[in-house]
Amino acid sequence: MTNIEKLMQSIVEEDACAMVTDPVNRRYFTGFKSSEGVVLCFCDKAYFLVDFRYYEKAAEVVKGMDVILMTDRIPQITDILLKHSTECLMIEADTMTVSELNEAAESFSDIVYIDSSSELSDIITDLRLIKEQSDVEKIIAAQRIAEQGFEYVLENIKRGMTEKEVALMLDNKMKLLGAEDISFDTIVLFDKNASLPHGVPGNDRLEKGFVLMDFGAVVEGYHSDMTRTFYAGTPSEREKKAYETVLKAQLAGIKAAAPGLTGKQLDAVARDIIDATEFKGSFGHSLGHGVGMEIHEEPYVSSRKEDILEPGMIITVEPGIYVPGEFGIRIEDMGMITEDSFNDITRSPKELIVI
Repeated sequence: MTNIEKLMQSIVEEDACAMVTDPVNRRYFTGFKSSEGVVLCFCDKAYFLVDFRYYEKAAEVVKGMDVILMTDRIPQITDILLKHSTECLMIEADTMTVSELNEAAESFSDIVYIDSSSELSDIITDLRLIKEQSDVEKIIAAQRIAEQGFEYVLENIKRGMTEKEVALMLDNKMKLLGAEDISFDTIVLFDKNASLPHGVPGNDRLEKGFVLMDFGAVVEGYHSDMTRTFYAGTPSEREKKAYETVLKAQLAGIKAAAPGLTGKQLDAVARDIIDATEFKGSFGHSLGHGVGMEIHEEPYVSSRKEDILEPGMIITVEPGIYVPGEFGIRIEDMGMITEDSFNDITRSPKELIVI
C-alpha cells in the first residue's frame, strides 16, 4: 500500500478532506520534492497541485493521485472541495503557520468547517512512525554513504586541520558518493570543544584530544545519523575509562532495545551505566530519537517519554559523556526495532580509534 493510500484509508468521513502543505509530509505522500504544492486527499481520491516549475516532472513521476497544474491556488482548491461536497477540511496543526491558517479560514470557511485540531498531524505522525521496507532501504543507503565518508576522513585527516575543514571534507565526500544532501549541519569538534554536544565547527586546529563527529547523508528524502569519537595522540587513563563507559552504555542500549519497551525504559538502561561511574550526571541529553524523512522525529527515546517502541521504528542509540573544559564523547548507531529485538544498521567500528 502506498503512503497516499494509507492516508486515504485513515480518512473515515466521506465528506472530509486532508490538506497537506508541509514540504516533508508533501514529499512523503507524493514521493516528489518541491518547494511549493498542495496535496488534497479524500477517502477515495487524491490530488497534487503543483506550479509550472515542477508540473512536468511531477506529472511523470507522481503516482496514485491526479497531478494538477496550479495556476490559481485558492480557486482551484475551492473547486475541488466543492466537487467532492466537502464539509470538513483537515489541516496540519503541528506545522501550519498562523498566517497559513488565517488564509485558509478566510478562503474556505464559507464552504467548509476547518478542523484545526491535531487529528491530521497525529495521523501523519503515526503513518511515518512505522517504516516500510522501501523506506528502510533508502535509510540504509544513506547510512552506507555516511560510513564511507567517515572512512575517508580517517584516511585523510591531518594534524593542523580545522574543525571546519574536516566537516567540509566529509560533506563533500558524502555528496560525491551520491548523497542528495547532508542530514544536518555536520558536527566536528576537537578536544575541549567536544564537551558541547551540538557545538558548531570552528577554526580550532587539530592537535591532541578527542575528535567528535556527528553527521549523516540523505537519499531520496530519507536521512541517516551517526556519531563517532576518536582520539588524536595518546589518551589518558581517565579519557580511556570515559570512552569505555560510553561504549558499554551504548552496547547495553542496543542489546536492550526491543518492541514493548518505552522510550523512558530504554533511556534508563544506558543512563544507569554512566551514572554508576565517576561521570554521573554528564549525560545530559536523551538516548535517542526517530530518524526518517526528518533527522529528528517520533519516537523519542527519552527519560520523559512513555511511548512504546514498535516493530518498524527506526531509532538512534547515542549515549555520551561531556565534561566541560576537558572532553566530550558520543557513540551513535541507528537501527530498526524488529519483531523481537533491534537490528543495528550501522557498520562503522566502535572501538577507540587512535590517530
